[in-house]
Amino acid sequence: MSVESKRKIRHGQVVSDGMDKTVVVAVESPKRHPLYKKTIKRVVKYKAHDEKNECRVGDKVRIVETRPLSREKRWRVAEIITRGEVVEISPEEITREDLAKVTPEKKAKEEVAEVKPEKKAKEEVTEVEPEGKTKEETSG
Repeated sequence: MSVESKRKIRHGQVVSDGMDKTVVVAVESPKRHPLYKKTIKRVVKYKAHDEKNECRVGDKVRIVETRPLSREKRWRVAEIITRGEVVEISPEEITREDLAKVTPEKKAKEEVAEVKPEKKAKEEVTEVEPEGKTKEETSG
């Protein structure tokens, strides 16, 4: 007769690693709506203990239930399944050409936005001066 582990096991993705020896793991589980029968993704975030501070944002990990380690920590990182590839780039390094390559829809929106400022320039010409006359009447 073998003794089975009663500890729960979850698989999730690390979403935060800013704390010392602690990571936040998001675990997705599909759940069916009782009335509409649509499958909904339910995301639960667990704080897990990472003894060696090895986990980084984007890693797929397996967490195991354990005794309470702090007020919110009841899980421990058992293993890192795959390493996540997170590209860090600062906002100053992003150019309009880079944005156009990533999202061609935004390029069309930017063209529409460029047309609107031209209309505003025409409206500025017909501003009312303090005497009640428009600029066109004073110049002519």
